Amino acid sequence: MNTQIAGEIQHPGVEIGNLVAPVEIYADKLLPKVIYNLLDNAIRHGGKVSRIQITTSELDNVNLLLVFEDDGVGVRDEEKAKIFEYGYGKNSGFGLAFVRDVLAVTDIGICETGVAGMGARFEILIPPQAWRWIEGKNPVQTIPN
Repeated sequence: MNTQIAGEIQHPGVEIGNLVAPVEIYADKLLPKVIYNLLDNAIRHGGKVSRIQITTSELDNVNLLLVFEDDGVGVRDEEKAKIFEYGYGKNSGFGLAFVRDVLAVTDIGICETGVAGMGARFEILIPPQAWRWIEGKNPVQTIPN
C-alpha cells in the first residue's frame, strides 16, 4: 500500500504515524484519493489533532483491517452514519461519501468507530479477494477471531 500520500498534505504540528503491513490492496485506482481525503478530513475537521495513526491488522487470517485514527474531537454517535452521505458535513459534503463509494467498488467497507471527544477512528474492512501480503515481507499484526 502506498503510504507516501501523507507527504502531500500540509500538516504542521500533526504527526502522522504509519504501522501499515507490507500488503497490496486491490482497489479502485482512486484509492490514493481516499487516503488523502481521510488524512485531510482529520486535519480539517478534527479540532486540535496532534497525531494521526494508520495501522493494519489481519482479522481471522482472512480480512484486512486498515485503520485511520486521530486524537481530535471525534464524531458524535448520531453523526456516524450521516458523515458518509452526500451533502452532509462541514465543507462540501462530498469527501466521505466519495470515500465510501470508491471503496465499495471493490467490496471494501468503511465505518467510523471512534469515541466522540477522544478522536475519530475510521475502520476500512478489506475482504480476502481485495488484498495480499507482499512476498518476502512479514506481517505486522494479526488479530484472532
